[in-house]
Order: sequence, then C-alpha cells, then structure tokens
Amino acid sequence: MDDDLLSGHLQELRRGTIVVACLSVLKRPGYGYGLLEALEQAGFAVEANTLYPLLRRLEKQGLLTSSWDTDEARPRKFYTTSEKGSELLDLLLAEWDDLHSSIHQLNEEGRS
Repeated sequence: MDDDLLSGHLQELRRGTIVVACLSVLKRPGYGYGLLEALEQAGFAVEANTLYPLLRRLEKQGLLTSSWDTDEARPRKFYTTSEKGSELLDLLLAEWDDLHSSIHQLNEEGRS
C-alpha cells in the first residue's frame, strides 16, 4: 500500500470524526494541551493549529463551554461539553453506529 495514499484517506476519515472525539473527551473538563495528549493516546494525532480553532468554533456554536482556571501559575482555559454538545454527540454516535453497520454490511456483501 502506498503510504501517501493511505495517509491521505486516513486524514479524511479522521477529519470527520474529530468533533465526536473532542465532545467525548470533554465530557470532563479539559484544556487544549491535555486534549491533544488524550486524543493522541487514543490514536487521533491532531495538530494544535487544527485543534484550537476547532475548540473556538465548537464553543461559538454552543457545543462547549469554557472557564479559566487561574489557581495555577499559568492560567488555563478549560472546556467542557455543553448540554447541547452532549445532545449532538449522542446523535453523531448513533449515526456513527448506523454508518459502521452499513459499511460492514456492504463490505461483507462485497466478499460473497
């Protein structure tokens, strides 16, 4: 398999799922760098210059809330999935399950 070909298609696949991953992880409050680490550990390698604009966009859409933690020497902005974000996450996960079943079925039919 051509590595560039695979890499490009994997990037497209992940691009569509990064919102689901972020809303899932941020059910518990988290800050940007911590989210980057959590996503990377889960197999979602995301660039910071991609993630931070996404967090701002999700907050602007009302899918995340944020607050500043100024208790430490370096203040951090913590994000949390909002109620609206949780509702969207549930809908996206249901769609994900349907897509997975459909793709699996199509793949199995293609083998027979």
